[in-house]
Amino acid sequence: MRHTISILVDNEFGVLSRVAGLFSGRGFNIESLCVAETLDPKVSRMTIVTRGDDQIIEQITKQLNKLVNIIKVYDLTAEEHIERELAMIKVNVSEKDRAEVLSIVDIFRAKIVDVSPKTYTIEMTGDNEKVNAMVELLKPFGIKEIAKTGKIAIARSPKAVK
Repeated sequence: MRHTISILVDNEFGVLSRVAGLFSGRGFNIESLCVAETLDPKVSRMTIVTRGDDQIIEQITKQLNKLVNIIKVYDLTAEEHIERELAMIKVNVSEKDRAEVLSIVDIFRAKIVDVSPKTYTIEMTGDNEKVNAMVELLKPFGIKEIAKTGKIAIARSPKAVK
């Protein structure tokens, strides 16, 4: 089963390396990893997506809590939470395809962030299924490049993670 783990950590050199090392040292794969500073510049939030049964996730959580610079570990999978990915997609466009690509962009509430004579660069946010659905619709036009952030997540209220 896929799990989304949110980790508050000290915003210090080497913390990301120790967390990634914990996963690789125990043979666990990280499918997605995003890290950014919180409102407090001394604290960062890591969002990690990994796979495993409940026993494996419990082991990962316990091992993470033993690391020195870890403040709090949350497995958001069982909690109500909101998750999003950011994707930037560079797609080929010919004169005749421009209107259709613009229509797809509009349907997905995405936006064009760069235009050249032969390509559009599209920015979109959404859950993984939404991002993948848009990519599938754009494939026939010829996708030149894709950059994705991976998942970020936050707990829904009232159990907000600070």
